[in-house]
Amino acid sequence: MNPQILVEICTEKMPFGKYKGVTIADLPVSYLEWFNSKGMPAGKLGMQLSTIYEIKLNGLTELLIPIKKRVRG
Repeated sequence: MNPQILVEICTEKMPFGKYKGVTIADLPVSYLEWFNSKGMPAGKLGMQLSTIYEIKLNGLTELLIPIKKRVRG
């Protein structure tokens, strides 16, 4: 996995939908589960959503804390 994807997840925002404007890392699991059941979007956004879904599903959100601190100040 490319470590840059973790930085992107902590900085980029959801471009559409109910959670438009929310940082991808901060999307609720229920929303990610919905996408997982319906099919993730194609391309980069789908990869980002799939990655954060797996991180949250496996209880690994602590891995993002240092990245969030670094990129958010």
